[in-house]
Amino acid sequence: MSDPQRRGETGARAGRPRTFDVDEALDRALTVFWEKGYEGASLSVLTAAMGIRRTSLYAAFGNKEALFRKALGRYLAGPSAALALALDEPDVRNAIEQFLRYSAELLTAPDRPHGCLIVQGALSCSDAAGVIQAELRSHRERTLDTLVERLEQGRRDGQLPAHLDIRSFARYLATVHQGLSIQASSGGQRDDLLSVVQIVISHWPSP
Repeated sequence: MSDPQRRGETGARAGRPRTFDVDEALDRALTVFWEKGYEGASLSVLTAAMGIRRTSLYAAFGNKEALFRKALGRYLAGPSAALALALDEPDVRNAIEQFLRYSAELLTAPDRPHGCLIVQGALSCSDAAGVIQAELRSHRERTLDTLVERLEQGRRDGQLPAHLDIRSFARYLATVHQGLSIQASSGGQRDDLLSVVQIVISHWPSP
């Protein structure tokens, strides 16, 4: 819970301190976006989950687009942060295995919505949500670039074949990662996803 001073200062009108906790409301918004995607999360659903009125949402967070960006930042700094740390493993095969295993565990965690916010948030977006869809696409491309960099380092370290098409292999791994999210959001269980990870690793290219 935030202290009363913070609750009153964060975007509140002078002389009218907030009566709700901004961090708690943002966590609830994150859950809604995670479960329903950007367009599926209507303002009425968001305000009901956050326990605030629409005017309070605008005053504290701006519009729906701004609220989603704040929720996305919370997601990247929180639940998904461990994925990047997995890639620090010195052996590239182990790094990718941990990345995919952590993904499977995060995507099916019992105390969180299933699936990936970055994947779920962009599904079934109309032209009106094109800006958000493009932003989420950019995040996915950054993940791809991160995988490319890690694989290239692995090849320089002699852990991957010299002839391997790194970008294509990275795109394959990114596609697996996104597929795990789709499977999790549609009822796939942790062990099911981990079995897919095991198949990927069992076919790892030998240097």
